[in-house]
Amino acid sequence: MRDYELELKDRIGFIRGSLQAAGAQGIVYGNSGGKDSALVGILCKLACENTVGLIMPCRSKRNYDQDRKDAEAVAAAFGIETRVVDLQPVLSEMEKAAGQAVQLSETARVNMPPRLRMALLYAVAASENRLVAGTGNRSEAFMGYFTKWGDGAYDFNTIADLTVTEIYDFLRFLKAPACVLEKAPSAGLYDGQTDEGEMGVTYAQIDAFLTGGSVPETAREIIVRYHQASQHKRRLPLAYGGRR
Repeated sequence: MRDYELELKDRIGFIRGSLQAAGAQGIVYGNSGGKDSALVGILCKLACENTVGLIMPCRSKRNYDQDRKDAEAVAAAFGIETRVVDLQPVLSEMEKAAGQAVQLSETARVNMPPRLRMALLYAVAASENRLVAGTGNRSEAFMGYFTKWGDGAYDFNTIADLTVTEIYDFLRFLKAPACVLEKAPSAGLYDGQTDEGEMGVTYAQIDAFLTGGSVPETAREIIVRYHQASQHKRRLPLAYGGRR
């Protein structure tokens, strides 16, 4: 049986060690109202009193309604400082400016919000001597289901080893609000979007694949295809090493 008390202690120690090594005085993270940001926020708050969660809605109605309410519920339950920044005006201007150089593809458009959010997180971190906490889990990292230089950027990540199944188990152990546990995972990139619907495979199937369980062949093919196509997201940028 998993010892969550020990895991909690170890992860808190990891966070405090990261802060000490960097000489940082606090933490900032994106509080999206989802499962991953909820767990990260709780762990960071338990490790460091000076933890701030930014709620950064833009584009989708869900960002301004359900996600914001859920994010505020988690913050209230665990005493996490919250700041809300509406990024829609910035996103609109960014899309307008980009339109002067290129006809934006849908892929480019949906990846803009995560990159804008990360820019704001690092602006806060640099201004207040904080570290940016990552909110990506093992399942999404394997699939490449994150935005490069967006939610894939961070100073430290205390949940990178956890599958989505384990994320939910940990949240139940910590008694996180039901609203986070019960809603379908979604990046909130556009209205009606869900992670599993977009990928065409369930997190249960991804986690079974990662842990050596049985997975239908159709799901296995999707998982392998996603993983192979996203290799560039998980490695350092290519750099010429010079002639030897």
